[in-house]
Amino acid sequence: MNETAHDHDHEPDDEHEHEHGPLAELVTVRDWLRYAVTRFNRAHIFCGQGVSDTYDEAVWLILATLSLPLDRLEPFLDACIPGDERVALFEAIERRTVDRVPTAYLVGEAWLGDFRFVVDERVIVPRSFFAELLEDGFAPWIEDPERVTSALDMCTGSGCLAVLMAHAYPNAEITAVDLSDDALDVARQNVADYGLEGKIELVNSDVFDALGERTYDLILSNPPYVTAEAMDSLPAEYLHEPRMALAAGDDGLDVVRRLIAEGARHLNPGGILAVEIGHNRDIVETAFPDLPFNWLSTRGDDDMVFVLYRDDLPGAGS
Repeated sequence: MNETAHDHDHEPDDEHEHEHGPLAELVTVRDWLRYAVTRFNRAHIFCGQGVSDTYDEAVWLILATLSLPLDRLEPFLDACIPGDERVALFEAIERRTVDRVPTAYLVGEAWLGDFRFVVDERVIVPRSFFAELLEDGFAPWIEDPERVTSALDMCTGSGCLAVLMAHAYPNAEITAVDLSDDALDVARQNVADYGLEGKIELVNSDVFDALGERTYDLILSNPPYVTAEAMDSLPAEYLHEPRMALAAGDDGLDVVRRLIAEGARHLNPGGILAVEIGHNRDIVETAFPDLPFNWLSTRGDDDMVFVLYRDDLPGAGS
């Protein structure tokens, strides 16, 4: 993890900090939860990398820092926290508040549904509407998950979606592609943690360049899609993430254009391309006015993911 972001001015290494202030006065998990939520609210931290509000962010940071189960807050609320653990909590809250380091990086893990993934600043914090869509195997677009024999996760990052695909499609070989060797190192650890080394192949590639003539039943991608204008106004939390995993040119479509232009060549007959593009629906439809996009609804938001059949992609007939 990149330690340059650590603001050493906020390390409670002065003995007076131990005798007074939060380290002395905050005793229980309940005390520290209240303190963290107040710090986060007053500092106007941005929540959007795994959780959506300061309360959930505080619960996540405190329970994970104390190595407690994330789904069991109540039994521990009145537990007293010893001095050394208070130091660790104070430091974590300060780094989250002052340096705007995402909680996932502070605790070294993130979650998509019931799946835990190791993360650090070599990859973006896992977050994707595909996690929800894969819960039922991407129905109705995939009619029978057991008939999927090959699937591609393009721009895999931490490998999180590749792992979810491996569980959704029991008979499929999964290819997970990323341009970043650093990201693939993180993905390799997550693949190993789930014992999926024999099912998921990690490939360093600039989009399809290293895939030759390989074809797939499903190509899924959560690519970089942030526009140049949006990059300039991102909350500080996102600046800790790899820029190459976010920025995608002036209109955010640098990678999306290649997925659409080259996708048909890498899809089997009847195959589908599914791409997450954030709030860029208007930009995508303006750039490709003749394509019959299918826009999906999710619990989090609508129109963030499009699906195209192979036969509707450019070059499908060639």
